Amino acid sequence: MTPARDAKAVPPQDVTKGRLLTVEEVAARLNTSPRFPRRLIDERRITFVRVGRKVRIPESALEEFIRAGVVPPITTRKRRAA
Repeated sequence: MTPARDAKAVPPQDVTKGRLLTVEEVAARLNTSPRFPRRLIDERRITFVRVGRKVRIPESALEEFIRAGVVPPITTRKRRAA
């Protein structure tokens, strides 16, 4: 049994729900070139689905990837008078 077919490698059920995006659609949403989402797929940094020879990224996985990268703003402290 290959690692890709292993029971542990099966994606969660919510990944299969919703829309599947092409690499080009993901690149457009991230405002990057298609090379960036392809690198995310290659490095296994984002969940993806193989449909035959094609690769698709679930919309929920893209939203999760964006949410994970959100950095909250720094709250400024009141400065003391000199």
